[in-house]
Amino acid sequence: MPKMTFIERDGTPREVDAPVGLSVLEVAHKHGVDLEGACEGSLACSTCHVVIDPDWFERLTPPTEDEEDMLDLAFGLEETSRLGCQIVINDGLDGLVVKLPTGTRNAGG
Repeated sequence: MPKMTFIERDGTPREVDAPVGLSVLEVAHKHGVDLEGACEGSLACSTCHVVIDPDWFERLTPPTEDEEDMLDLAFGLEETSRLGCQIVINDGLDGLVVKLPTGTRNAGG
């Protein structure tokens, strides 16, 4: 099973099992990681905003226009920001590293 690492808000790395087919948001919820997801993955908010490790960013499917629109509302947006609900785990993402931003903004959700 693939694994991924969440970098918690305090900088602590937390490696977890990441089942194929689940989104990063679903993996976070499965393991009690503090990633909100107010719209439950329906692409109507930016509360599942994560920052992808630069070594992994180019390996992801590019964001859709709808995802980019929601990211514009995210707090602490960075160059490698994505929405956790839009990244689905596959075998090629074994080892993925994502950082939780310092805060969220629940706009539009």
